[in-house]
Amino acid sequence: MSDPRPLRVALLGAGVVGGAVARLLVEHADDMAARVGAPLQIVGIAVRRAGRDRAALGVDPGLFTTDADELVTRADVVVEVIGGIEPARSLILRAMEHGASVVTANKALLAEDGPALYDAAARHGVDLYYEAAVAGAIPLLRPLRESLAGDEVRRVLGIVNGTTNYVLDKMDTTGAGFDDAVEQAQALGYAEADPTADVEGFDAAAKAAILASLAFHTRVSGTDVYREGITEVSAADVAAAREMDCVVKLLAICERSDKGVSVRVHPAMIPRSHPLAGVREAFNAVFVEADAAGELMFYGKGAGGDPTASAVLGDLVAVARHRVGGGLGPGESSYADLPVLTMGDAQTRYHISLDVEDRSGVLAQVAAAFADHDVSIETVRQQLVPAGDGQPARANLIIVTHSATDAALSSTVERLRTLDVVRGVNSVMRVEGS
Repeated sequence: MSDPRPLRVALLGAGVVGGAVARLLVEHADDMAARVGAPLQIVGIAVRRAGRDRAALGVDPGLFTTDADELVTRADVVVEVIGGIEPARSLILRAMEHGASVVTANKALLAEDGPALYDAAARHGVDLYYEAAVAGAIPLLRPLRESLAGDEVRRVLGIVNGTTNYVLDKMDTTGAGFDDAVEQAQALGYAEADPTADVEGFDAAAKAAILASLAFHTRVSGTDVYREGITEVSAADVAAAREMDCVVKLLAICERSDKGVSVRVHPAMIPRSHPLAGVREAFNAVFVEADAAGELMFYGKGAGGDPTASAVLGDLVAVARHRVGGGLGPGESSYADLPVLTMGDAQTRYHISLDVEDRSGVLAQVAAAFADHDVSIETVRQQLVPAGDGQPARANLIIVTHSATDAALSSTVERLRTLDVVRGVNSVMRVEGS
């Protein structure tokens, strides 16, 4: 029997991730061929500038090209790691039109236009895989899409952005302020020079949309995700969480209820006893709750060249096997088509810190504001602030609520701001986990 024809692989991008993919493909060529059942041959690597020194990758310099449009027409599998919306979208669609399966790590594109890409893949009979788009090396999407296909996922709760986790971890463990923690993250390469996409929650929101779409068999786009970053998290918020034996994390929360699907990203306090509380530094972790499987947790490095390349290569092996065997992997599953709820419908809890006057009747008025909006109070703690510097005595009132709709809780906070006995609302933060 003759040797199988090599599978032609086109690589779009040779940055941190793309460079690692190219290097590992060369270093592990024999192993990859054995796993796939055919050799994987790099037929070209599309870059913006062809003249740069990339000798460290160990790849034939003649493979580098600036003509990505032409490259994708002569490949069996296209690996896209350039990121962004365009030209990535056009190149992926062009590749599919020419019969190539696609492996991508492009979370922003999938969150914005995933259904169109899935439709194109189905129309042209090719695979679309994207394990690396959410949590780097962590094998998460395939278990959601395949291993849990016979179960019903109720909730996905995750730390999916290493930059923000590093920042919040340093604020908790060293007492660093937000700006100082961001500077530390930048110095270590965890944060970009402009960290907006991370600290404002855009990166996590795109990943949450992908997770919710897979977990709940419903199309969820990035615009469906409620997003709140960590720029307003203060040292006082972190200290307040510590007093409750909690820690502050930026969470991606995807929930399924009888009403539909809720998807949100925001900072929240979680108990230190929760598995996600112990996720340190720039690591990622995702906690999944399913009816039959129960509670599952996936943990590991969520970014970086080699870890992300590991996920890309895993997808590459999978789709290459399909090419050799003459089949396809699972496509989009959106049969449930559940309604996507607004943030106001989401069920959550609040931690509220109030600066109030120290006189009789204050607690009664505050409690009435909660009762008027059908929000139940779980705990109340009062800290007296002595009079001084011409200021009358006052108190800090710390309130933690039971679960209620976010709309009811937000209305309660707005009502509290209007009370004469409330000098100010110091902070408001959601509470998750148990």
